[in-house]
Amino acid sequence: MDMEIQELKAAVVDANKELPKQNLVKYSWGNVGAIDREKGLIVIKPVGMPYDELTVENVSVTDLEGNILEGPFNPSVDLPIHAVLFKAFPKIQAIVHTHSTYATMWAQAGRDIPCYGTTHADYFYKCIPCTRQMCDEEINGDFEIETGNVIVERFKELDPMAVPGVLVASHGVFTWGTDVWDAVHKSVVLEEIAKMALGTTLLNPQIQEVPASLMEKHYARKHGPNAYFDHDDHGRGMVEHQ
Repeated sequence: MDMEIQELKAAVVDANKELPKQNLVKYSWGNVGAIDREKGLIVIKPVGMPYDELTVENVSVTDLEGNILEGPFNPSVDLPIHAVLFKAFPKIQAIVHTHSTYATMWAQAGRDIPCYGTTHADYFYKCIPCTRQMCDEEINGDFEIETGNVIVERFKELDPMAVPGVLVASHGVFTWGTDVWDAVHKSVVLEEIAKMALGTTLLNPQIQEVPASLMEKHYARKHGPNAYFDHDDHGRGMVEHQ
């Protein structure tokens, strides 16, 4: 593999190790994958690999069809989900999957996370969507591919760059970004938003979403042609990455 792939492998290893540091995963409950668009290669955590044992030498490299090109272990079972999303969302460069506690509560409840405040609006345009439940045929078929398909279906009328994450009903959370650190950052933010939203609904069961004007203002401050607050703290990993 050439130097660019070696650098991508190193970034994927570091980003995966960031997940337990950010309390987004237990044991091996999650993964980070990234794509080299020019070469059509995916780098992803191996299945069941403890984060502290992950290295550049044992990380998995595959093509978009799941063929293993490098690495001594099988890639994550979620690889087909990543592949579906990489194919459907051509602007994303990395994907994070977790079962982070508060976001997964919303996923298990089958509920979108409404935009209750400006923290949410800074990162996600309107609600954070939840997919529909999968049918028996999908569950008993190519399960991981169908999981990717229901995510893509949910984004039929959504911009994945404006809404960089999704809840999969009864399952967990996927986020994505322009690189591995952006995708990890979105996972951290989504988990905090989910926690805030749950507390908000408990304190005020009648709460409504923020006014559209406030949501639009906060989102536009950080995104789009007129953004003026476009620098963010992406955490230790982003600082190292830069």
